[in-house]
Amino acid sequence: MSYSKTISTRRDFVKNSAIFAASLPITSHFSLQNNEPQNTLNPAPILLNWLDNKAPKTLKGLTWGVPWAKGMIKKGTDLVVQDGSNTIPSQHWALAYWNDGSLKWTAHAIASNENLSENLQVSVGKNATPKQTIQVQDYKDSVVVNTGIITCEINKTGSTLIKSIIRDGKITASDGKLVLQVQDKTENEVGETLLTEGFEGKIENLTIEQNGAIRTVIKIEGKHQNTKDRAWLPFVIRLYFYAGSESIRIMHTIIFDGDEQKDFINGLGIRFSVPLKDAIYNRHVRFVGENRGVFGEAIQGLSGLRRDAGQKALDAQIEGKEILSTTFDPKFKQANLPYVPAWGDYTLYQPLPDAFDIQKRTKAGHGWIQSAYGKRSDGTAYLGTPSGGLAFGIRNFWQSHPAQIDIRKAHTETGEVTLWLWSPKAPAMDLRFYHDGMGQDTHAKQLDGLDITYEDYEPEFGRPVGVARTSEMQVWALASTPSHEALADIAEQIQNPPVLNPKPDYLAKTNIFGSAFSIPDLSSDRKVAIEKQLDFYFDFYQKQIEQQHWYGFWNYGDVMHSYDKNRHVWRYDIGGSAWDNSELSTDLWLWYYFLRTGRKDVFRMAEAMTRHTGEVDVHHVGPFSPLGSRHNVMHWGCSAKQLRISTAANRRFYYYLTADERVGDLMREQVNADKTLRTIIPGRKVGQNVTQLDPKGDFANISFGTDWGALASAWLTEWERTENPKMRDKLLNSMRTIAEQPHGFFTGGAVMELSTGKYQKGPNDKISVSHLSAAFGLAEICAELIELVDMPVFEKAWLQYCTLYNATGEEQMAVLGKKLGGINLQQGHSKLTAFAAKRTKNPALAARAWAEFYAGEGGIKRISQTTKHLEGSEVLNPMDESTSISTNSTAQWGLAAMQCLAYVGDELK
Repeated sequence: MSYSKTISTRRDFVKNSAIFAASLPITSHFSLQNNEPQNTLNPAPILLNWLDNKAPKTLKGLTWGVPWAKGMIKKGTDLVVQDGSNTIPSQHWALAYWNDGSLKWTAHAIASNENLSENLQVSVGKNATPKQTIQVQDYKDSVVVNTGIITCEINKTGSTLIKSIIRDGKITASDGKLVLQVQDKTENEVGETLLTEGFEGKIENLTIEQNGAIRTVIKIEGKHQNTKDRAWLPFVIRLYFYAGSESIRIMHTIIFDGDEQKDFINGLGIRFSVPLKDAIYNRHVRFVGENRGVFGEAIQGLSGLRRDAGQKALDAQIEGKEILSTTFDPKFKQANLPYVPAWGDYTLYQPLPDAFDIQKRTKAGHGWIQSAYGKRSDGTAYLGTPSGGLAFGIRNFWQSHPAQIDIRKAHTETGEVTLWLWSPKAPAMDLRFYHDGMGQDTHAKQLDGLDITYEDYEPEFGRPVGVARTSEMQVWALASTPSHEALADIAEQIQNPPVLNPKPDYLAKTNIFGSAFSIPDLSSDRKVAIEKQLDFYFDFYQKQIEQQHWYGFWNYGDVMHSYDKNRHVWRYDIGGSAWDNSELSTDLWLWYYFLRTGRKDVFRMAEAMTRHTGEVDVHHVGPFSPLGSRHNVMHWGCSAKQLRISTAANRRFYYYLTADERVGDLMREQVNADKTLRTIIPGRKVGQNVTQLDPKGDFANISFGTDWGALASAWLTEWERTENPKMRDKLLNSMRTIAEQPHGFFTGGAVMELSTGKYQKGPNDKISVSHLSAAFGLAEICAELIELVDMPVFEKAWLQYCTLYNATGEEQMAVLGKKLGGINLQQGHSKLTAFAAKRTKNPALAARAWAEFYAGEGGIKRISQTTKHLEGSEVLNPMDESTSISTNSTAQWGLAAMQCLAYVGDELK
């Protein structure tokens, strides 16, 4: 059906829509089919795509996820990874199950490999026996992991996490410790004393999370402790090992639980000792800068001396090869070498995203010498000798500034390397709230403040207690000093680790994530225009991240909420208009866009956002746990603590595509979030406090929109990951009792029994609707539940909501007895109309969905790809601006466009 026909059908549709909405069938055309095994896909090989569209030069192990259509693959089915006709030894496990018990998502891991192609696939078949496997020995005090190349001993107690890393019978690194430096002020005034303390991570628990032949994961939990027995700043460390690999991937998470008024972190990282037994002139330092550039020196350099050591010796030192006594030119006086300085200490410091420097000194107590400058370092370094050493790096090094890499005491027999996630050379981390409340000491004043700055403020609600940050590092035990080219390759793997995914067309066919996306279709001018606009919006935000420098330890991964056209800046300093914090489902927009395109740059942006919004924007401990914080100048600053921000719906994509354990933790945190809503009430300034009515804590007042949508996504995810019947029952109970409300979803919310998920029935005369209810993943999770669960009464209730939200007042009155007020985001809600059209096979509804989309009410009325380039004195830095773009509108337009295309795309000609 063409768009022109869409307009003409509106009047005719009005006549019948009220009757249609009131008489929606209890059983739809689809509901009985959904729980039957779907055989539309044969278990043919699933073709995989490298994110870079080419296989990596060398792979040091990889894990990815694959979805399966319902009923296709049973539990216990043998799966195999193949490269063309060659079978690759692999490890497989279930990530999620369909409700009929068949596999929904599986994870796959392959070991270190140097000969992979672009023709990888997963299929049913017999796995190959690996030539090399991981061996794990679990002792009383430690765990020893042997990849076949390296052996790593990990302690179960104490402050030394990694006791040793051994290659070829020699210790490459030892004494791996978490280090933390804290000061009591951000800076000291004249005459004041600045007190500093040092802490080390102390192990409280070690878990062998996965013990496989190909992949092993060790999880370490604890807190940072000082000599005064103060323990704080909880950490979670995961160590990833792959068979045949000399590298260890380290996932590092900290959770802030201190007092931001006096706990100012001025150094956070991990430190190793590196044995150095060779002659000082045979010890080497390497740093990778940008564009594969490498800074390389020997601890005691021979080049440039007044007395030449001979070209043979110089060439060997430059290449990192061993220099023997016989290598020197016979005329060279080796006895004079003690007078050549040995530079034992080096520092690579990245204070900002566009500047780094390298300095060195002979040893502590002596001055630093400036060695090199650059812009964006890859954050990878090496310390060792021709007989072996340690390469190490921090992923997203410059993006997560201020970062630093230290090499110390390399002139002694035991060097020391530290990977600083927060540089000790930078100003101390300051997490204090940015204003004093400005007299907002009553709810009335706070509502006035909200009215002018869009910031929800309440004393003590803007504290950072419970926010987290996850960082990624790698260490490589090398058999020799790497060439500059080889170290640049290692840096590339650290910064851009290989990623495998099924192709977008396959993903679209498996009915995952609510079937809310389809691959691009260029069969009509209108569809082409939508695809080009989707591309434009993503490309615009990607460019804004770079031009606006949305980087930094606590900021990387997020974007800004709203633009200030008068100052030509995003509203970085305006209460509720600065950092976006997932507002109106920015995360979902990016992930659905990736699923349908497979674009590398989209994946990387969505990955960074998932890491950020799941950690920094959520409270993981403390009174607000596990809720998230609404958009604000500071990521944790808004006093509105909401499930709509912490929702598992935003994390599921990355978890299932990568099998990432930390993101799995984040989703599991949300399972019992309903209990927090008893004390941290979303509408606390104007809403009901059910705690006063329920002193035992058995009930909470929970809305059917942003709150239940988030809970449903958490319960569904936990159910499909574990097949836990309690999660299933709680989810199904909540679905059924929402549907049984007097006006279904239009009842707005009710009191829930927390132990069962059952809602109490609300008043017969209560009708409530919010434009935000379906803007934070509710539409997507309901679509998924309806396709998954045979519950006609729930489908009827949701289709009623989808049909009437954007309907005329006449249509609403006919069904609900009143017109709905406060309707907004009509364009974003066109996806609801489209879903109802698909489920009921109603062409009139499909036509209405496209009419709503193109009308643009509450969204973007007229799409444009026009930007204005600003430079010179008008702005601080050259930039491209679009005064018509906001993140809210972009995310909602993108989701509506993609879902209308997926549900009723055939009706747009």
